[in-house]
Formats: sequence, structure tokens, C-alpha cells
Amino acid sequence: MYLLPAIDILDGRAVRLAKGDYNRVTVYNEDPAAQAQLFEEAGAEWIHMVDLNGAKSGVPENIAIIERILRRTNLKIEVGGGIRSLETMARLADAGVSRMVLGTKLVTDPDFAQQAVELYGADMLCAGIDAKGGEVATAGWREGSGVAATELAAQMSAMGYRHLVYTDIARDGMQCGLEVAAYERMAAAFGHPVIASGGVASVADIERLVPVASSIEGVIAGRAVYEGTLGVAEGVAACRAASL
Repeated sequence: MYLLPAIDILDGRAVRLAKGDYNRVTVYNEDPAAQAQLFEEAGAEWIHMVDLNGAKSGVPENIAIIERILRRTNLKIEVGGGIRSLETMARLADAGVSRMVLGTKLVTDPDFAQQAVELYGADMLCAGIDAKGGEVATAGWREGSGVAATELAAQMSAMGYRHLVYTDIARDGMQCGLEVAAYERMAAAFGHPVIASGGVASVADIERLVPVASSIEGVIAGRAVYEGTLGVAEGVAACRAASL
């Protein structure tokens, strides 16, 4: 298990949304690359990045910032938000990202999802499943899909995906704690450990995952690390301890 501090980019700045609401934005750093360096200095090896402009428009708008972070740090970057074409994927791969997260396209274009994993392989691709009440949300969390999250997870596994980020939208950015059982259910449906996202408030939330550590690949933390209720160093250490 490993920690992935989150950097969500909106209009060139590092922000967090509350429950995915673009009208409830908190800006934490005007320079996302400087924020990434702070995370690296605190011991992070991975960061999870979302291009919020791209998630909304369908076309990534902040790739230059991702490229700058990759030049200035040795971090592994998992990135999502508006990755809906092979051209976009090629640019991100050429930039040096470690993993690309597909979200909306998993639902709207299964053939694309299949082609992507065949081209880039299971290590480079990640299924991003964001859900409200167990239903997959798409288009920057603004639309329901009518598809159950567990059903989509099983479909992605059958396609060959081996990484999956599951976000509980109702908890995202709220620091209200993780619903441990939800990640256990998703891992069972997917057949592989999942990356937990949404609701991390403190190191206690990571420690609560210890009994189900075999179901958890990583933990994404956003608002908690920006507001100081979870230190990156302690989060990294807690994730490593949970894996022992």
C-alpha cells in the first residue's frame, strides 16, 4: 500500500473541490509544480493528478503543468481528467507519466477502453470509477450513467485492467473518513486491490484499512494533506506499515 497525495488542477492552480462541485473550490497553491516538490520532499513517491478543466471539457488543458512537474521532480504521476483520445494518451506517455486514468470513456466507449489497454498495457492504464450511491458518475461527476460501480469494475477486469481508482464522490473533499467496506466490495468485484479515494481525514483512516490491506493498493489523500490533518510523511509511513 502506498500514499498518493492529490493535486487537482483547475485553471492552472492546485485546488480541491467539495463533493466534486466546481462551485465549491478551495485554492491551495498557485503553483502545482511547487506543491509537487513539497510532496516529494515529505517522502511521497507517487502523486495523483486530475485535470479538472479536462474532466469537464473532455480535452486536457493542463498537460504543460504535468510536464513541468515531471521535469522538476522524480515523482511517479498517476493522472486523469479528460483522457478521451489516443492522441492525448500518446502525449502523456511521451511526457513520462507512470499511469493514465480513464473515466468517462469506460462507460461511453468500451471499445476505446479495450484498445487503450491493449496499446499501453495493464501497468500504464488505470480504470477510474467515481460513484454516487453505487452508481458510476461521468463527465466530471456531473452526469449519472445508470451503471453500477461493481458491474463496471468487473467489466474492466475482464478487459485486462489491473489498476482501479475508486472514488466515493459523497465523501470526496469532505474529510469525513473512508467507508472501508465499499473498497472491499470494489476489490472483490474487480478481482485485484483498488486505490481508495474520497474522505481521508487523518492517519487513523489509513490505519482502519489494515484489516483489509490485501484489498487496497494505494490511498489518495487531498484536502487532509493540504489542511494539515494528515502529514504526508506519516501517511507514507502508515501505508507502508499496513502492508507489513
